[in-house]
Amino acid sequence: MPVPTADPTSHDDSNGAAPTGRRRRAAAPAGRARAVAPALKQQRMVHLLGYRLARADVRPKQAFVEHLGRPFRLRPVEFTILQLVAENDGITQKQLAQALALQPPHLTLLIDRLVERGVVARVRSEADRRAQIVCLTDDGRMLAEATRQASLTMEDDVLARLSSGERALLFELLDKLAG
Repeated sequence: MPVPTADPTSHDDSNGAAPTGRRRRAAAPAGRARAVAPALKQQRMVHLLGYRLARADVRPKQAFVEHLGRPFRLRPVEFTILQLVAENDGITQKQLAQALALQPPHLTLLIDRLVERGVVARVRSEADRRAQIVCLTDDGRMLAEATRQASLTMEDDVLARLSSGERALLFELLDKLAG
């Protein structure tokens, strides 16, 4: 078996394959487990709030995918749109864009996807004919309720490390940062 070299384009020509430009990974010897890599040093970034938030967000994102993303075929922003529309009767696309800090064209694409899926509809506002109101369809109401119920416990494993007081403080501080 060829041994990897420092040249990332090296390859074994014995099968006639063209070079891939990728380095080959050496297989672990039979009967031996692959060594666990040491923890990475992170001191250059621990002063950054964004870095700490990104690290803390890994497990909640995994929980979302497992409990809502795969089962209901939803992205986090689509879930958020459904919940905001469910809770705010008569919400306009402009209000949604502002609440989600999205550019209107980006929100339009997201709403288009939900319209195609049959869970939301656009309705012209009676009060302001220029405004588009976003409302849930019957299927959308069922999806919003089912995903809301699933969301109530999806992060329990993630939050299990915190006491109820720590959870309340964490949420309070995050709300304060969100302004």
